[in-house]
Amino acid sequence: MAKDEFNQYRLVGTRPDRPDGLDKVTGRARYGADISAPGMLWGAVVRSPHAHARIVKIDTSKAEALTGVKAVVTRADFPTGLTGDEWDLQENTMAGEKALYDGHAVAAVAATSKLRAEEAARLIEVEYEVLPHVVHVDEAIKPDAVVIREGAALPSVPEGMPPNVVRYFENGRGDLEAGFAAADLVMEKTYKTEATHQGYIEPHACLGQLGADGKGEMWVCTQGHWYIRKMCADVLGLEKSQLRVTPSEIGGGFGGKTTIFMEPLSLALSRKAGGRPVKIVMSRSEVLRATGPTASASMDVKIGMTKDGMLTAGHVEFRMQGGAFWGAPVDMALDCAFAPYKMPAVMHIGYDVLANRPKAAAYRAPGSPMAAFAVESLIDEMCRELGLDPLEMRLKNAVREGDKSSYGPKFKKIGLVETLEAAKAHPNLSAPLGPKQGRGVAAGFWFNHGGETSVTVALSEDGTVTVSAGTPDIGGSRASIALMTAETFGIPYENVRVNIVETGALGVNEPTHGSRATFATGKAAVEASNAAIKEMCRRAAVEWGIDPEAVEWVDGAVRPAGPNAGKFPPMSIAEIAGNMGDTGGPISGHHEGNLSGYGASFGCHVVDVEVDPETGRTTVLRYLVVQDAGRAIHPAYVEGQYQGGAAQGIGWALNEGYVYGDDGRLQNSVFLDYRVPVASDLPMIDTVIVEVPNPGHPFGVRGVGETGIAPPLPAIANAIHSATGTRLRDLPMNPPSVLAAMKAQRNG
Repeated sequence: MAKDEFNQYRLVGTRPDRPDGLDKVTGRARYGADISAPGMLWGAVVRSPHAHARIVKIDTSKAEALTGVKAVVTRADFPTGLTGDEWDLQENTMAGEKALYDGHAVAAVAATSKLRAEEAARLIEVEYEVLPHVVHVDEAIKPDAVVIREGAALPSVPEGMPPNVVRYFENGRGDLEAGFAAADLVMEKTYKTEATHQGYIEPHACLGQLGADGKGEMWVCTQGHWYIRKMCADVLGLEKSQLRVTPSEIGGGFGGKTTIFMEPLSLALSRKAGGRPVKIVMSRSEVLRATGPTASASMDVKIGMTKDGMLTAGHVEFRMQGGAFWGAPVDMALDCAFAPYKMPAVMHIGYDVLANRPKAAAYRAPGSPMAAFAVESLIDEMCRELGLDPLEMRLKNAVREGDKSSYGPKFKKIGLVETLEAAKAHPNLSAPLGPKQGRGVAAGFWFNHGGETSVTVALSEDGTVTVSAGTPDIGGSRASIALMTAETFGIPYENVRVNIVETGALGVNEPTHGSRATFATGKAAVEASNAAIKEMCRRAAVEWGIDPEAVEWVDGAVRPAGPNAGKFPPMSIAEIAGNMGDTGGPISGHHEGNLSGYGASFGCHVVDVEVDPETGRTTVLRYLVVQDAGRAIHPAYVEGQYQGGAAQGIGWALNEGYVYGDDGRLQNSVFLDYRVPVASDLPMIDTVIVEVPNPGHPFGVRGVGETGIAPPLPAIANAIHSATGTRLRDLPMNPPSVLAAMKAQRNG
């Protein structure tokens, strides 16, 4: 629903071809596994088969004696004395005294071929003392649970907490007791979600080279190569400036490629192999066993509501495990829990709990999907109990500009109300439902982010423009940045090329995370473009012999600002660029900073499902995503983000989840068993782009990449309840779970 004031734009809001499309469909684009180098070695990693075990002894002699083996590393080859986050990263990269989860790396080898490296890895003998383990959060938080790591708690944890609690959160406002007393209905339920993986198609891959002088190079598939540089340097004791990291194209990340896993191993092996480059590509099993899924959660929610649907109070207690290290997104989950609603009194309590699982990584709006599943499910239960329309109830309680959020700050300009109204007006809401079919509604929220950003814009001699950016393109940011740059300069979209450059070419850039790339890099590109325009105006004014304040930039050219400035024909960007060698040299613009002004994002999803009473299988019939984009720079990409978030949320709701055996080992470590949605599982996903411009961005942009994964979990649960009368409060809601719940409902 575009606003009239947006019609001023010539390019922003159009749908040109993607600039990287030809390279990707012809195979020219180079992903992590495509990179090679002269003299390259292949790396392989030895991983623990136990969920928790003391490493008694590692014998690498047989591997080292194998022809073609050039290096073997264990934890003994890493620097000592690290503390805090750096120690956590190092410990997760290579186990020290203990293996902390199934798949934890304990050694690595480099050889002249992939097969020889894998053979050598099998020859490394590791003696383990198997220890008791715990993998489920409600077990891990018990006072008598197996202790994962002694003394791991951070200062936020009060004395007397169970030993596996490493972070504790408590915050709220208002009179909770009075809020619940004012309610006509108070309900309290417990909801659980299992850990799910980001499911990117491209496995982790890197090529690392490190010499004895401490200078190194890396080529890696990542969402943030400055983060990779920092983390690898910290883990290996290197100077950050001596390590240059180049990002490849990326075949999906969704938050999971913002940290390190095996990347430091390629550098450590290279250094030990005399500086020869070492390439490591993970198998799918390694990806699922040893790289960060999101956390699993157990959540208690209590809400008060009046009979006319006004929310009076809310209390949440979230327990999340993020693997054997701190990092479960419980803090963000708490902040997201009640964010869409005005509530007089709220209380949030959260526990970050250790378990014998791989270290959690971000996954698209980390924490928000779990929080939404719990809160939006309970709201739906209460609406049904009181006979209220779920959309009308949400509209009645929706936050607006100026309202204080449940997590503290006041909201600036936001579009939740417009989003809910657009959902209410959509024809999907009036589509007829048949037997065993049901409809579910849910809202979702994400903060969005700005962060450290550095961009350079440079003119070529023919008047075309090159943008050097540092945020890898994982969702169409090249196109959106090119559109905003071309709009600012007043030149054709095709005259702008956006390059994602290596760490030596710009100042620090945060990763492409937090839905920040189009917002932050785009904002910086606009500022850099304006700096270049200012210089072109100055040079034209000098040539015309008038004051720089007397000229203006219009439609890709400098012209006098009015008749009093003189009668000079417009000087185009091509003319200025063609003569820049004679007027002062190259023309470029640069902008860097820790960018603020990002705007909160809200969405509403409506889903229709059909449940087979014989098998418990849920079929998604119709799906609608409505979300505020602020301004859709490239609407096709925005729609793709909405649909992608919904698809991943559908998978999380219905099928996906880590399955651990009694031995603590992951049972579904390949895509055959870890079932992500395929095309036949999904309907055509309808989208509505709501545009309530964010005043903190020159084109009104809000991030759009993450909010869309939050509503599907509760929306589908609410639809299944509508279809069957059965409420499922644990994910995934796969056929056996649905069938068992319906059977239990029939049996009372």
